[in-house]
Amino acid sequence: MLKLLLALGVQASAAGANGNDPWLGADKLKHFLTSAFVQSVAYSTLRATGVRNGPALAGATAVTLSVGAGKELWDRSGRGDPSIRDFTWDVVGAGVASVMLNRSR
Repeated sequence: MLKLLLALGVQASAAGANGNDPWLGADKLKHFLTSAFVQSVAYSTLRATGVRNGPALAGATAVTLSVGAGKELWDRSGRGDPSIRDFTWDVVGAGVASVMLNRSR
């Protein structure tokens, strides 16, 4: 995971310097919303199977970050544009969903 983040960071700084990977935009919103959705579904699934709140949040976060990292690895393999900024929005989406899920239980 660290290797992926370092590789994406190098690429993102090059793309960011050219203005090709802005911090805000429709793609970043998609990353945020998709991660929040994945986090919510994974958490709800774990809770429905009897997992307590804390472990369910941790498990859902692991699932969500794996999906986000997997997408960036897919992009890195030549099928897209890998971006540490995209992954950052994945993390933010998972975090916001976790806060909301924790407060709504």
